[in-house]
Amino acid sequence: MSVTSTDFDNGIRLIQFSGNSATQSFSRKFLPQIAQAIDAGLIHPNVRAIVLTGEGKFFSAGADIQAFAQSIEEKDAPQLIRDLTGILHPLLIRMRQSSTISIAAINGACAGGGLGLALACDARIASPNAKMAASYSGMGLSPDGGTTWLLPRLVGDQISRRFFFENEIWNAEQCVSVGAVDALVEDENLIDSACGIATRWSQWGNHTKEATKHLLDIQSVHDFETHLKHERTLIEAAGTTAAFKEGVTAFIEKRKPNFQQE
Repeated sequence: MSVTSTDFDNGIRLIQFSGNSATQSFSRKFLPQIAQAIDAGLIHPNVRAIVLTGEGKFFSAGADIQAFAQSIEEKDAPQLIRDLTGILHPLLIRMRQSSTISIAAINGACAGGGLGLALACDARIASPNAKMAASYSGMGLSPDGGTTWLLPRLVGDQISRRFFFENEIWNAEQCVSVGAVDALVEDENLIDSACGIATRWSQWGNHTKEATKHLLDIQSVHDFETHLKHERTLIEAAGTTAAFKEGVTAFIEKRKPNFQQE
């Protein structure tokens, strides 16, 4: 199997891209497999978080360049790009809007659409072999995969501009120093560290997770007054949830809340 899923305790699912699904992730063959695996985790009632990782030197290296060359020869390039972004872009939206937490355990190179996939996660943990590259400029393409929306929110506008226009490749230390990655750990600790974050971040109620992700994503397009109104609507909705009742009860009983039963 090119894309495998393994379930751990506490509702954590590890999704690994191996072989060509890591080196040629964004192809008509492998991208549907990746999307199907991630979607299965997002909708599974017992999966509270997913951890994405690759194999060997690659997390997700982006497009199948040979397929691009063939599409140019056959004058099919716009349709190929339309087909791939038609799968990738809705997937990224589902990841950002889901109450399921997603963590990228970046073991190697992530580029192009693979970079977008990593940036769309709620957190990123890297091993010393991790690398980030856009690679669009060198291919004569403009960026996609949400990279020009996601990266500036992590590292700022000007660092992002340099990254894209210089066609930079960041090593693991650079990724951490600019804020594109949350932590750097040794190879042997990568999955455990990612699962640890996944466990902590996914312990909260579903409405809490979904609403928090939503509010953080939209805060930059709202003025303060509008954002406060939006917060009020969502926290009022939270007041009707089982998680709110459990949280209040746990506080009164001086114990840790258990939101796993939602």
